[in-house]
Amino acid sequence: MAFRKLLVLFIIVAAAAGFAVVFLSDSGERPSTVAPRKDTVPLAILGDSDSHSFHDRTHFPPRGDERGGQFRDITFNWPEMLARLRGDQLDLGEWRVWGPPNLIAKAREIIGLPVRRPQKEDYRYNFAISGAGCKDLNHGWREVDRLLAVMRLEPERWQRGIVVIRIGVNDIGGTAQLDEFAKDPASGADKVRYCTSEIASAVNRLREASPRIRFVLVGIFNNAHWAPNLEKWQSPTELSNIAQALARFDNELRELTASDAATAFFDDRRWFEEHWGARDETGKPAYHAVVLPSGLRVENSKGDAPSNAALGDGHAGTVWNGLWAKSFVELLNEKLDTQIPPIEVSEVERVISRPSASG
Repeated sequence: MAFRKLLVLFIIVAAAAGFAVVFLSDSGERPSTVAPRKDTVPLAILGDSDSHSFHDRTHFPPRGDERGGQFRDITFNWPEMLARLRGDQLDLGEWRVWGPPNLIAKAREIIGLPVRRPQKEDYRYNFAISGAGCKDLNHGWREVDRLLAVMRLEPERWQRGIVVIRIGVNDIGGTAQLDEFAKDPASGADKVRYCTSEIASAVNRLREASPRIRFVLVGIFNNAHWAPNLEKWQSPTELSNIAQALARFDNELRELTASDAATAFFDDRRWFEEHWGARDETGKPAYHAVVLPSGLRVENSKGDAPSNAALGDGHAGTVWNGLWAKSFVELLNEKLDTQIPPIEVSEVERVISRPSASG
């Protein structure tokens, strides 16, 4: 049995070595063959499905149920919106398939070769992975390590780079965890503390490699406002308990940014309430629509059409992501002095106004 395991391992390693040249451009990291404009700001992303590009056809192979349904071609998340609307100022890196197949990737790691995992079709600097939790920043998928490998190739350029860390919902934002918070806001404190400590570690590791790099730390979204959850927790006490528990996460991130002028905090809970509102004093839904310049009303509802804030699968829709990208640029300009032309709501609407969006 031991001999058989060794034989399998030898075959895997041999295959990795034999295919090293074939997979060079996908498996490791090397300087880009296209020189970016000198004045663009490299933007890296660490996170989960809130940031993993929707149009990744490798990680999400086409099966007839693609995100967005009949509106697939106008369904984008916030990195995809930024690339479309401000890609000449914010550089998310080249779009293509990054990383080799999983078996090759594991074999390369065994023999100490550089590798990017998991394989995904995305922007080069977007390391967000659907399903990722806080542990995947420094362990698990090791998103920080993958980013560091890129930064080492262009150290001077990354001195003016920005890293967005938007993670935590899979640790403390799920329905089961919110149920616990609703009963006892002190529950889950260890999960909150673990998440924020992993985020702090990620910041420290990246700052050590690139002392002038800047950060945006995104607060936790309150999934009590998520369209599929609107029938839950309809009491002021439950909602107050949930808000109190989530505030611990946000407050710890605020502490990380308070004394660091090169680090900004994005308040995701406040952002949503400023756009769609909240529940009333009895805990019942009392949301209002976001009305675009054309008159399109975007309700806090679920469905693939642009008139819904959330997609049919629950992820934020294009309007949500576009408005989020708009506020993100405003934060960069205000806190990190990037001087990027503000995104107009009309620009967001143009993305969803193509003929395929009708009906």
